[in-house]
Amino acid sequence: MIDWNAWFSMVNLLALIAWTGLILLPRWPALLSGILYLGIGLLCLIYATGLIGLLSGLIPNPQGGGANFTTIEGVRSIFGSDGGVTIGWTHYLAFDLFVGLWIARDGDAKNISRFIQAPVLLATFMAGPLGLLVWLGLREPIARRQGRFR
Repeated sequence: MIDWNAWFSMVNLLALIAWTGLILLPRWPALLSGILYLGIGLLCLIYATGLIGLLSGLIPNPQGGGANFTTIEGVRSIFGSDGGVTIGWTHYLAFDLFVGLWIARDGDAKNISRFIQAPVLLATFMAGPLGLLVWLGLREPIARRQGRFR
């Protein structure tokens, strides 16, 4: 039997460590590679393993059959168990961290202050698409004022 609470705690800790490094530490190439491969890559591997296990039936779904992405009921069946919630949460963590890494690299490339980046990264960590939306609204006007169009 899988201890989903332990898996949930593990993926949260992994994401928190990666986000802390991304926001607070100097952006050395080794750190950024570590966030990409040991943070995002590992979260993706955990997600893929869990999703394939759940959809294939290798990981039992206590909500019963019918888990699929084609109907609301099918998706509800996936998220109706601790395993499904943990797998779905891991999906969010992986994609939000990927977006955060892109924001950090984009901001550094455009020479945008880390003081501006930090609250956007925090917003992305806490509410993914909201942070991305804020970044998309900030990046071009700041870059254009600095003469950096790319």
